[in-house]
This record gives sequence, structure tokens and C-alpha cells, in this order.
Amino acid sequence: EVQLVESAGGLVQPGGSLRLSCAASGFTFNSYAMSWVRQAPGKGLEWVSGISSGGAWKLYADSVKGRFTISRDNAKNTLFLQMNSLKPEDTAVYYCARNYGSWGEVRSNYDYRGQGTQVTVSS
Repeated sequence: EVQLVESAGGLVQPGGSLRLSCAASGFTFNSYAMSWVRQAPGKGLEWVSGISSGGAWKLYADSVKGRFTISRDNAKNTLFLQMNSLKPEDTAVYYCARNYGSWGEVRSNYDYRGQGTQVTVSS
């Protein structure tokens, strides 16, 4: 059974930082690209960032480029998202997701998501 479990999010002041992690199990982690997606209140799902199976390739949404960093530790089956310079508009539930298909479809093709973790950016 595929399981993706995100770490706790939290309340962060604007300009602050937070690091999310996602523990994966039930599949061969190092064979899959992985992504972070988020859903803000009243909005649809937004892809945030993706990383290739080996970690060499990374992509970011324009809204987070230069502020967020995705990484992975394949030895520990764990995905990370380092979020710096957080803004109120980053407030959302963040999910890690398993990608399928080609790297070119990383922004849209994911078949499993975790339960999500709330990140709130507010003073």
C-alpha cells in the first residue's frame, strides 16, 4: 500500500522559513519522481515543485521559484520542501505526491497524495 505522510506544518510569520518532509512507503521510492502540491482556502490544487527520481532534475512554479527548494533522500525514502521568505499567499494545505509518466508531465501527473499538512503564514 502506497503511503505518503507529511510532517507537521505550522504557523509562520511572513518572511519566515519552514521545512516540510514526507515519509514514503509501500513502493520503490527511488523509481518515482515526486512533487509537492498545495491547496489554498477556496482554491484548486496548485502544483508547487517536482524532483526527478534520482534528484538531479528539479522544477518550480513561478510563484515559489527562488524561495522554495525541493530535495529528497532516497536512502531514507523521504521528500523535503524547504520554504524560505514565506508570504501570506503561501498559506495552504501542502501535499506530497507521487508522479507517474514522463518528466515533462511532472506538473500534472500524480497518482497518490498524502493527507496534507497546513501551513499558515500570518503575523
